[in-house]
Amino acid sequence: MRLILASASPRRLDLLARMGVDVAAVDPADIDETPLQGELPAVYARRIAAAKAAAVAPRHPGAIILSADTVVAAGRRILPKAADDAEVRACLALLCGRRHRVLSAVTVVDGAGLARHRLSTSVVTFGPLSSATIHAYAASGEGIGKAGGYAIQGRAEAFVRFLAGSHSGVVGLPLFETRALLTAAGYPLA
Repeated sequence: MRLILASASPRRLDLLARMGVDVAAVDPADIDETPLQGELPAVYARRIAAAKAAAVAPRHPGAIILSADTVVAAGRRILPKAADDAEVRACLALLCGRRHRVLSAVTVVDGAGLARHRLSTSVVTFGPLSSATIHAYAASGEGIGKAGGYAIQGRAEAFVRFLAGSHSGVVGLPLFETRALLTAAGYPLA
């Protein structure tokens, strides 16, 4: 059974490989990921994951399509995928010393076109970060393009004082939920 990953994220590809999933092709969706006015983080994550799968599924009839979206939220606020050092610094300044949520939505469309969805919510608390630490992290470039301006699988893991939930979900693909969806879609997993 062919599995298509509707994401350009190398982290998601690596996480799937850890589960023994053989991705037949990577076909990122080209959709508008702008949050709607007043949209809550969980609603946004689910909507974007579903939209990615819906955009890619018609290009691969009969295949299983897997898409995901990860959102870092401080309260009701959706933090951006940091585009530059300034956004990384702003995100880390907001998150340091406080708790935030990481929501990872997954959508799997089976070969018959039935879409299934799951949402993983993790709570992450950063310890206090000095201005020098924030600037050094931003200068490393690691947070660019990452939700909330950080990569937990990299240097930022040392900032985490507390994590409740799915570590892989914070990275970008909650493996427990993904496994359940793939199994329900008929993908053979050992």
